[in-house]
Amino acid sequence: MPDKKLFEAGVKDYSAEGRYYYSPGYEPSDLELLAAFRVTPQEGVPFEEAAAAVAAESSSGTWTNVWSDYLTDPARYAGRTYKIEKVPGEENQFIAYIAYPLDLFEEGSMANLLSSIVGNVFGFKALKALRLEDIRFPAALLKTFQGPPHGIQSERDRMNKYGRPLLGATMKPKLGMSGKNYGRVVYEGLKGGLDFTKDDENVTSQPFMRWTDRFKFVMEAVQKAEAETGERKGHYLNVTAGDMEEMYKRAELAKELGSPIIMVDYLTVGFTAFTSLSKWCRDNGMLLHAHRAMHAVMDRQRNHGIHWRVLAKLARIVGADHVHNGTVVGKLEGDKASTMGSAALLRENKVKRDLSRGIYFDQDWVSMPAVMPVASGGIHVWHIPELVRIFGDDVILQFGGGTLGHPWGSMPGAKAVRVATEAVVKARNEGRDLQAEGGDILREAAKFSPELQVALETWKEIKFEFETVDKL
Repeated sequence: MPDKKLFEAGVKDYSAEGRYYYSPGYEPSDLELLAAFRVTPQEGVPFEEAAAAVAAESSSGTWTNVWSDYLTDPARYAGRTYKIEKVPGEENQFIAYIAYPLDLFEEGSMANLLSSIVGNVFGFKALKALRLEDIRFPAALLKTFQGPPHGIQSERDRMNKYGRPLLGATMKPKLGMSGKNYGRVVYEGLKGGLDFTKDDENVTSQPFMRWTDRFKFVMEAVQKAEAETGERKGHYLNVTAGDMEEMYKRAELAKELGSPIIMVDYLTVGFTAFTSLSKWCRDNGMLLHAHRAMHAVMDRQRNHGIHWRVLAKLARIVGADHVHNGTVVGKLEGDKASTMGSAALLRENKVKRDLSRGIYFDQDWVSMPAVMPVASGGIHVWHIPELVRIFGDDVILQFGGGTLGHPWGSMPGAKAVRVATEAVVKARNEGRDLQAEGGDILREAAKFSPELQVALETWKEIKFEFETVDKL
């Protein structure tokens, strides 16, 4: 007879000794993926048990003992909670640090990785709430992903634009214009001084403007603006569609028409479609702009979901050249510290753990190209000194209403933005204090630009000041 103690049927705590899921003091290796979860357990559930449950259910464990555990090596495949930290100021929240063995993940598949660590565990009854705050990707796993099709330096070389932020605008109204009128607004923005214009996230191929019409009229406008200004221009043609075949079809026409860049709503199309399109962009020499539509569904609540910094990391790993990252000063949610933390994760090659910016782990990007963060949403000329001071040069400053809402029209609105940006960059390079002197710098430049003067008068009282929902 077999030893009855070899297998004991029934339910044991996830944190029970010998189950590996709770391993305080365990030292993760450089080959393991590390995750920081904000855990809110139900009343009566110990922190250790809640943390071990997250580790188990997001790796190799389940709710009961199973005899088939003896067909494998549980110690090799278990996610391990190696550290728990109390969240300051929160009575029933803690951060669980979990190490996952590399063998748990398929190479180059973000869909597989997310199905594991943010899968069924988020609906676990023992938890009131669960939020993925950060992930440390090991170099061995990063190297199985492509990363951005081109990256910041390649984009500057392709577009021949250096030494300042790039300027863009979202076309407004985003829905309802015909293809020809849409192209007209694009031309006016680019002729006025913008580097890029863009489709908004929900512009695809509606009855009022089918995608083929938009692509052709827009590219006619881009080429006309290039010819008249002598500058390289672009428009983010949104290729988001209902299936992958249609996305490729739209991307191919954009390439045929001479566009340097296309756009995708990377969260709504899914990570598999995003990966395929990113690889196509590298193979075909196209820049890829990623809009983060749907992100706030996952990242806005402070105790449940996925923090934006994780979604930003995923955009870099799977492969975008641009991704929307927040403005700090505009109309959309996002505090300065966490916004700058995610900007660092998008642009820098090595980022150190820094809890003041919400960064829980050191992250070495092992030479993966950098992503240009996009600041958009409720910004106008008065914001430019602060935006340049906060973000520096490697950023897209995207003014939709702040360009098209100019009383004299889109082209004067674009001229105002370009003049203001160049004046602020010049002042910064001369050593002036943008925070203290920003308004003076703009007013000085407006003496030589009536377009800027009118823009300053139009938006002088417009602010978006609300208490932020999310903290680090």
